[in-house]
Amino acid sequence: MSLKQQVEGLEKEALELIEKASDLESLNSIRVEFLGKKGKLKSILKTLGKLSPEERREIGQLANRVKEELEERLREKEKLLREKALEEELKKKKIDITLPSAWIETGSSHPVISTLVEISEIFVSMGFSVAEGPEVEKELYNFDMLNIPPDHPARDMQDTFFINKKGYVLRTHTSPVQIRAMLTREPPVAVIAPGRVYRKDADPTHSPMFHQIEGLLIDENVTFRDLKGILKIFLESIFGKNVGIRFRPSYFPFTEPSAEVDISCSVCGGTGCRVCKGTGWLEILGCGMVDPNVFEAAGIDTEKYTGFAFGLGIERIAMLRYRINDIRLLFDNDMRFNHQFKGIR
Repeated sequence: MSLKQQVEGLEKEALELIEKASDLESLNSIRVEFLGKKGKLKSILKTLGKLSPEERREIGQLANRVKEELEERLREKEKLLREKALEEELKKKKIDITLPSAWIETGSSHPVISTLVEISEIFVSMGFSVAEGPEVEKELYNFDMLNIPPDHPARDMQDTFFINKKGYVLRTHTSPVQIRAMLTREPPVAVIAPGRVYRKDADPTHSPMFHQIEGLLIDENVTFRDLKGILKIFLESIFGKNVGIRFRPSYFPFTEPSAEVDISCSVCGGTGCRVCKGTGWLEILGCGMVDPNVFEAAGIDTEKYTGFAFGLGIERIAMLRYRINDIRLLFDNDMRFNHQFKGIR
């Protein structure tokens, strides 16, 4: 048998074995047997030195063609076998979707988040839009443009978290978002600003990080009466139609006149208890008409526009609604506490 016939016979034999291969292991054995360093094709090619130059050229070209053909067929077969193996593996792991699923305990909203979402929805339903801003804020927006001068107690190190970049702080309220809204929007403006705020305070009723929602409305002929009406709708939506509401004169640097708003105690119904310190009332939020100095700092015409602002703590509302006596419970992530609120929004 000539060398050419040996190469052609080897090709035929290898192709038949490749076709019959049923797994990757046997396919790899075929590759080693025919194309390995000590394989049959290499053995045949070792005898080329005995041939004439013309025969060496002819057999060499034939051998290269056979080698390329076998490598291509091996790749194709390997791909088919891998796909077959994957398909068989997937069949073993097939899930019968008609079977009842394993019981999974579903989660629920945290009382702070559910309260924040509900409050936001109430104000959005009254025409307010939601605005957001950075938590690392410029002192300019957090204090100066809100009519809080450098010597004001609110700017003391004991209240504010200062950072390593001069002129910036962790915002102490979401009022800077109102400033940003006044700088970027033309009146009329009606926005609420929910978000996290930071103050150096920690006890059963205060947390160094907590959540606020502040609101701002600017338009022509806005009065304190409008403010009272908006807040009455809000408080009755949260605490019920029968909740008692009162406004007390107060002071805030960025509003004048200013007021604090109380509601009748949700624990004793206004008769007096430990929670309300015997007064029958609970402080719930602060509000007032925007000080003209704030409008002037933001470039708003004080002769044409008036407005009001208000701010409230989300944790405060949540604690009253769910009768929680320690704000730290809201952040401890104690699952015994969290499970009590399963099922709320």
